[in-house]
Amino acid sequence: MDIDPGDSAAQAPARTRMPTWLPRAMVLALVFFGLFLLADWAFHRLTGILIILFVAFFISLAMEPPVALLVRRGVPRGLATGLVFIATFLCVLAFLAALVTLLVETATNLVHETPRLLDEGVDWVNHTFGQHFTTHDLSQRLLRESDLLESYAHTAADNAWGVSTTVLGGLAQVLTIALFSVYLTAGGPKVRRTVCSLLPPARQQTFLHAWDLAIDKTGGYLFSRLLLAIVSAIVHGVFLSILHLPNPIALGVWFGVISAFIPTIGTYIAAIVPVFVALTVDPMDAVWIIVFAVVYQWFQDYLLQPRITARTVDVNAAIALLSVLAGGALLGAVGALLAIPATATVQAFLSEYVKHYAVTEDPRIDQTTPRRKRSAHTTTDAAAAAAAAEDAVSQKDSD
Repeated sequence: MDIDPGDSAAQAPARTRMPTWLPRAMVLALVFFGLFLLADWAFHRLTGILIILFVAFFISLAMEPPVALLVRRGVPRGLATGLVFIATFLCVLAFLAALVTLLVETATNLVHETPRLLDEGVDWVNHTFGQHFTTHDLSQRLLRESDLLESYAHTAADNAWGVSTTVLGGLAQVLTIALFSVYLTAGGPKVRRTVCSLLPPARQQTFLHAWDLAIDKTGGYLFSRLLLAIVSAIVHGVFLSILHLPNPIALGVWFGVISAFIPTIGTYIAAIVPVFVALTVDPMDAVWIIVFAVVYQWFQDYLLQPRITARTVDVNAAIALLSVLAGGALLGAVGALLAIPATATVQAFLSEYVKHYAVTEDPRIDQTTPRRKRSAHTTTDAAAAAAAAEDAVSQKDSD
């Protein structure tokens, strides 16, 4: 069959022509890529605001039970919200005032006791290592290294400026969180009604149930933390009063709050201030405080906390630790603090809406039977089953 060259030349442009849909696809791809870049830029810009809203939402959930209690007593919701937040603010303010007073007194005592502590430390070094140091020699050496002290002074000044800026920024964030928390708590019914208006009736019930679970778990978490703080404050206050440390009540409250609301390492952080206070009285008391803090942290983690949280926030210890680490990695200290109630809410929601099946009885699940005995039981059961099968076959053959 002969092929006409003219036909081939006419078909060549048709095969190399760009499809009509390709330009539109390229334009759409560029548009979607630009929208993705814009959304990514906006998300990174709004991350701080989203974190503030997240924290304010959980604070409003924690404030909901006392506000709802006052509303049921006939108090208007706006007034009930104001009373609850004012009471919370006064408690936080009283704690901060006591903490500042305690820190100022501790710093003052350390300044007054530093010469005595230096003399005792130098005497101990000389007696232990056979040296002949004096405080005068140390002061002369520090004066000779004035350049080092000057660099430390400049670094401290720069850090002081940075710390002051950070404190002001943190204060602004705290005020913003408090403002949004008040709005979310006072307007809780409107928020729920608005969200329900966007959902079908079946989804509305699911949403309201999830909201109730979040309130129960967040409130239960806060209640359990308060109980742990009270117990820790009483125990540490009594122990510090036995050591005859100044301000044992304030130190006990400091211990209670920090150890309860900072997971895992709160007691160790709280022990720093009492240790400095003890150094101004008797350095041996500082050692006793460290030992007691370690023992109490073990008692709280393995005996006290599981019994309290079992009735309020039932979260497995390993899952709680993992959620705290994940929350801290995502949102820092705020994420670590809110990780447990968030995890408890998700766990409770999944436990109600994820289908569960009956578990067959098997000794391998509970591991109650020793391995050798379990193997013997399994062999006996298998032999009995085989004998029964042989009897059935022989009975069938005889029939």
